Amino acid sequence: MDPSTDAPPAPDGALPWLGADEIRARVTPDRAREVVHDVLAGGFDPADDPARSNTPAGSGHLLIMPTTVDGWVGIKVASVAPDNPARGLPRIQATYLLLDAETLTPRMILDGSVLTELRTPAISAVAVDQLARADARHLLILGSGPQARGHVRALAGVRAFDRIAVAGRSPDRAEATVRTLVDEGMPAVVCDLAEAGEADVIVCATSSATPLFDGSLVRDDACVVAIGSHEPDRRELDSAMMGRAQVVVEDHQTAMRECGDVVLAVDEGALSPDDLVGLAAVVRGEVPVARDRPVVFKGAGMAWQDLAVAIAAVEGARVSPSGSGP
Repeated sequence: MDPSTDAPPAPDGALPWLGADEIRARVTPDRAREVVHDVLAGGFDPADDPARSNTPAGSGHLLIMPTTVDGWVGIKVASVAPDNPARGLPRIQATYLLLDAETLTPRMILDGSVLTELRTPAISAVAVDQLARADARHLLILGSGPQARGHVRALAGVRAFDRIAVAGRSPDRAEATVRTLVDEGMPAVVCDLAEAGEADVIVCATSSATPLFDGSLVRDDACVVAIGSHEPDRRELDSAMMGRAQVVVEDHQTAMRECGDVVLAVDEGALSPDDLVGLAAVVRGEVPVARDRPVVFKGAGMAWQDLAVAIAAVEGARVSPSGSGP
């Protein structure tokens, strides 16, 4: 679909709506990983993404995330309400507006929450595919929410795990997550944090403000993914973990602005900004992956990832990052 010649909005001003179920039907976890990978492999520079703005609002804050990829412009507005889980509501909710880049005409509104649900595991899966050992079989998931489940599904597309261990603050939620995964045919079990010293791949998908485990216990050949925080004063990984690892990020400036795992480790002298490696450089074979120490991927989630998945949902075709069209 050519965004500049697509049919205009309805006369009454209503825009087409693409809901969560339809997006999931059009974009599988494997497909989301492919389009995110292709944007990076094709030469897109994540440093070109505008900075995410964070604005206090009501009982929480709003995140505003605009970007441009392949003839499309997209903007996600996400609300973060910390007290919502106690109300039985999601902590983060989002709406996405898609426009064509040539005329900036709004073309469609999409469920932004499901884009987050797809793109965050997708970028993690791209990272794990590049960074983890090819024979990695033991996956540890710290967290029991939608991102934890989404990461299991996405990472199963890049490694054949024969043990998927889930640890969460709430035993009931961890058990429920495991039941869901087992019903999907996954070899999932409930575990505790002690398994951090045994796993091949560790995914941290929590809202914790403090480190989840002692980073010195992690094996030298492990791959660790942390995606739970996008705030500079919160982290899931300690300086012991960050200081001994090769640290891969989506973008240097974004990591130093938003990623507490990185910012606090730098402040504590365990890590230097010059140590950070961009994931795009790894994908394009410009930087080798360390095999003598752990590798950490710290993801903050960036606007270009949402747009890549939104384009895949709308066009049903592979994203062309060159801007020349699908």
